[in-house]
Amino acid sequence: MARRLELDVSYASRTPWVPGSQLLAKWAAAALTPNVLSFAGAGSAPDGRYFLGELVICAPLVAREAHAQGKSRQAHWAHLTIHGVLHLLGFDHERAPEAAKMASREIQILDRLGFSDPYL
Repeated sequence: MARRLELDVSYASRTPWVPGSQLLAKWAAAALTPNVLSFAGAGSAPDGRYFLGELVICAPLVAREAHAQGKSRQAHWAHLTIHGVLHLLGFDHERAPEAAKMASREIQILDRLGFSDPYL
């Protein structure tokens, strides 16, 4: 059963450039659909360890996407994990040249791990 998004918004000021609650709810709902999110880590720790960041992967969405795309769940999990780590390493796909570079790197890594090109 899908859950309904409930969003409470309180305004301390009502200026013309502040988005309304319906638009905020639309944006919040859109943020609930990503299959993987990456969050930069703290970097170097006093004990010498390095925290690159965190990945949050939505398991039910991964399963639905894998099924819809005719892929194994394991292959899709591998792709999304690699995709998220590449984001943590500074890769992006906002513009076509960057997207091509990131996709190429994903394909190379997945190939080395025995997975096919996720974009075919």
